[in-house]
Amino acid sequence: MPSFTDPLSRDCVYALDAPAPSPARPLEGETRCDACIVGAGIAGLSAAIDLAQAGLEVVVLEAARVGWGASGRNGGQALAGFACELEVIEAQLGHEDARRAFDLTTDALALIAERCDRFAIDCHWQPGAIHAAVGAGKARELERWCGEMASKWGYGGLEFARGEETRKWVDSARYAACALDRRAGHLQPLLYVLGLARAARGLGVRIFEDTRATHLGGGASPQVRTERGLVHARHALLAGNVYLGDLAPTIARRIMPVGTYIGATPPLGRERALSLLPARAAVSDTQFVLDYFRLSRDDRLIFGGRVSYSKVPPPGLAGAMRRRMLAVFPQLSDVPIEHAWGGYVDITRNRAPDFGRIAPDVFYLQGFSGHGLALAGMAGRLAAAAIRDAGGGFDLLSRIRHRPFPGGKALRMPLLVLAMLWFRARDWIG
Repeated sequence: MPSFTDPLSRDCVYALDAPAPSPARPLEGETRCDACIVGAGIAGLSAAIDLAQAGLEVVVLEAARVGWGASGRNGGQALAGFACELEVIEAQLGHEDARRAFDLTTDALALIAERCDRFAIDCHWQPGAIHAAVGAGKARELERWCGEMASKWGYGGLEFARGEETRKWVDSARYAACALDRRAGHLQPLLYVLGLARAARGLGVRIFEDTRATHLGGGASPQVRTERGLVHARHALLAGNVYLGDLAPTIARRIMPVGTYIGATPPLGRERALSLLPARAAVSDTQFVLDYFRLSRDDRLIFGGRVSYSKVPPPGLAGAMRRRMLAVFPQLSDVPIEHAWGGYVDITRNRAPDFGRIAPDVFYLQGFSGHGLALAGMAGRLAAAAIRDAGGGFDLLSRIRHRPFPGGKALRMPLLVLAMLWFRARDWIG
């Protein structure tokens, strides 16, 4: 399990826009509530908001600070869909239910707008997200994908460009084709999650920081024990992903923490920034180990990529991120990486999300696999509806089956590394 003193969290540029509020006090002693949520990220806070609006008393337990994990330091890209191909979902659920599942992800984009409008959250939303293909083979796959998204999944309106025409969106020779989705977009994630926390508190939600859940008890009513306290609840929702540790071993075996890294340049100035990304759209390529980047409101290039399977930050992180950036934008040869940080994504074996119950009144959300900025908010809404027996798509997505990573604690990481090497080789060949 990643440490709560994780050095990868240092130097995140988002903190420049979002001064940390005063820490909430930790839980001490016993308390009671209708719903206890473990994890104050986007999923947990989204569920807390909907439950509080429905009149339930909600407690949120956060082991570190609000938004400290992936929710507050990710790449900022809000996209439709899942980390896996839709055919993975279709193979298990059938086409009609897979399409319903996909529609929930487009609703997730609308939910971001709804939250920002309802609670006056200024998180620097910028519409537009681009899928970029490296090489002729990937370009053909991307064009075919655009057609299938419209004809098979009802998601039309993607704009496709090939060759030199791609320069109108991304000034890089690396990409053979691009597809622009104007319904998706990007935002400053730490501002967004802090805004959700402010909204939740305004609705009466009690958030306890520096309060790690250490034991989950069952019975007629869930009990969540912390280092200095105990919560008695009617329902519990686990939304801590890789940071849950051994709180729920059964589901922990189905996700793997993988380190991913991001760098930020100094402000480039409006003219130079727009010369790189004229539409100010976010970009992610279609490689298995992908690069992704966008412009911040103050015209920094936020550039993410590479992965690792160690809990130790890679040496020379800023230099490594700069080399990846220059492979896409060699015209930035005079520009340094001013900030570099990382975090962990919770991947599943099939990269599909893993939602469900470990007891009748204990729900969990995990396995966003690096594609959770929009989906996590919707996941929280679906879990809140399930807790209230109000229907929705939670049970639909919980039908997706997952297998644990093979190898146990000793071998699961080496086996994953071998699998990743195979997929990287496919990228190079393709």
